[in-house]
Amino acid sequence: MRYLFSGVIPLFALAHLSHHLVTALPAPLLPYIRDEFALDYTHAGFIISAFGVVYGICQLPAGWLADRLGPRILLITGIVGVGATGLLVGMSPNYVILLAGLMLMGILGGGYHPASTTMISAVVEPGSRGQALGFHLVGGSFSYFLAPLIAAGIAAAWGWRGPFLAMAIPSIGIGIILHIILRKRVPTQKIVARGTSAETEAQPAPGQMRRLITVITLSSFTMALVMSIVSFVPLFLVDTFGTGKEAAAASMSVVYAMAFWAGPLAGYLSDRLGHMVMIITTCFMASVVIFLLNIVPYGFGIFLVLAIIGTVNAFNTIVAQSYIVDQTPAKHRSTALGFYFFGNMEGTGILTPVLGYFIDHFGFHTGLNMSSLAIVAALVIGSAILWLSRK
Repeated sequence: MRYLFSGVIPLFALAHLSHHLVTALPAPLLPYIRDEFALDYTHAGFIISAFGVVYGICQLPAGWLADRLGPRILLITGIVGVGATGLLVGMSPNYVILLAGLMLMGILGGGYHPASTTMISAVVEPGSRGQALGFHLVGGSFSYFLAPLIAAGIAAAWGWRGPFLAMAIPSIGIGIILHIILRKRVPTQKIVARGTSAETEAQPAPGQMRRLITVITLSSFTMALVMSIVSFVPLFLVDTFGTGKEAAAASMSVVYAMAFWAGPLAGYLSDRLGHMVMIITTCFMASVVIFLLNIVPYGFGIFLVLAIIGTVNAFNTIVAQSYIVDQTPAKHRSTALGFYFFGNMEGTGILTPVLGYFIDHFGFHTGLNMSSLAIVAALVIGSAILWLSRK
């Protein structure tokens, strides 16, 4: 616990919060943007995709650069750059400029996650990494919890542009402050993980690379598909149940509020119980809750399903990151994490307009059922590969 409250972990939680203050806005504001530009589901999906695809691609070079140049500069750029482009998005006069602003946001923000996870793994003992990553998740999830609530209130009075302008300014300010503090607290450019060295790191076990690739692929695909569905939740509520746009936007907070307790708990359990069973279980649970979206009635049932989705997401991402950090040498850690975040975020960017296309042509019911079956198929294939590659 001393790492969480007397060290730099609170600073990383604040960094994660400030990074996502703006990136959390497009999905809850989608009904407002859809109405202003008269978009169908496919073009509405491109709003999520414009940021997500570029954001995902940039994870790869960012992870490589963090291993060679040091992660701090990428972390700060991921905060201040996202805030600056949030101002551009808020002032965009048309759909094309909006997409361009979101793409630029993806470029500048792409280095945050590989850099932050590498820095966290370097300042805590290996036995506490999962828990530290869990508390780091709380910071980002608090943004996704807070942003829809603020966005709903501001957008109701001043339109969808207001939240982007309002949230971008504090994001830039926090990024500048963190740059000053982290320069003093983490002064070196290159990060060497605590308690490890080239001599002390264990040699890879047989089949370790295959298992690592399988876990990255399975977890990334599941998270990407689930987050694509979450992006459409406000439109799903508005168009299926006739929910008001403000209430639909605020409903996104339910998903991300779960990380307040699920993130630290997932990190605690992954440090003690292992990773593989938890990864497989959370992927299976993801397929179940997606299927349940088609069944449960509006009201308590829907919000319970959204809460379970948030819980599953928190467990999946924390356990997967902990597994990658534990199974990767320190000098290649940011690169491996870059591949994980690339699959996660690039997958979301690609799958969101694809899902929108299926919803346009077959409806929400079929789109959700196909998504659930896709996760089951990926889980069966991934589990078979992991079983065959065991010692």
